[in-house]
Amino acid sequence: MTTLETPLPVGRQRRVWRNRAFRGAMLFAMLVAFGTLALLLVDTVVTGWPELDRQLLTSSPSTLAAEAGARPAILATLYLGALVLIMAVPIGIFTAIYLEEYANRERWYNRLIEVNIQNLAAVPSIVYGILGLAFIVRGIGLGRVVLAGALILTLVVLPTVVVASREAIRSVPDSIRQGAFALGATKWQVVWRQVLPAAIPGMATGSILALSRAVGETAPLIMVGAVVFVAFDPTLFGAYTALPVQIYNWTKQPDPTFQTLAAAGAVVLLVIVLSMNAAAIFLRNRYRRRW
Repeated sequence: MTTLETPLPVGRQRRVWRNRAFRGAMLFAMLVAFGTLALLLVDTVVTGWPELDRQLLTSSPSTLAAEAGARPAILATLYLGALVLIMAVPIGIFTAIYLEEYANRERWYNRLIEVNIQNLAAVPSIVYGILGLAFIVRGIGLGRVVLAGALILTLVVLPTVVVASREAIRSVPDSIRQGAFALGATKWQVVWRQVLPAAIPGMATGSILALSRAVGETAPLIMVGAVVFVAFDPTLFGAYTALPVQIYNWTKQPDPTFQTLAAAGAVVLLVIVLSMNAAAIFLRNRYRRRW
């Protein structure tokens, strides 16, 4: 006995081929993106490997490539990251809690806050640098110091922290809140003891990814005084440079050895950023709850 296959209708055949073509295009785009990224990473590591030594991490910048290092820039980058973490995360989380748990969406000012947060997330970082130069460095008179750079980077990543924290809070099932209210808990007890612990993985992931972006920013730091040559360790209210700025400065030097130093500095920056991303993935997997 033979079984005859029923041919697919013409319209359905077209949809099947369109789906296959779309899937192939997406796969090709993914391969191009990841292939380009892999080539850049391999080229950077291979180029910078000869200069990845103790001198790069412990020495100060110098006009001589054989004596140059990136210690002040690395320290300033770590200081900036720590300050951004201290300032951006609490403000972002409390803002998200207010908007999701307490704010009345019928009030015009709450809607205005939400619209502004969404718009600020798409503003180029150089605009924040100009704002910081006008209002923080010159307006307040804080000067071109580490704290000014940290304040600007906080403004850059704050919308991202708020949006990520709001999404984490929204992911908590409403039944958890209703069950706590049924047991007599107050609003703050529900938020503090039920919602926040459940939303911590998403909040931590979004905050660390935002911090990774801040560590790699260059344009706003140049605007607020991250100078290209600093031969001393930075302080909170002192002159500073940052690792992205130092890398940019080395790439402009005519000596080929400085190009190798720039690649080595890029590897150090990649290690810092990838370590933060790894921490975000660990926290997300470690504390994630399935509802």
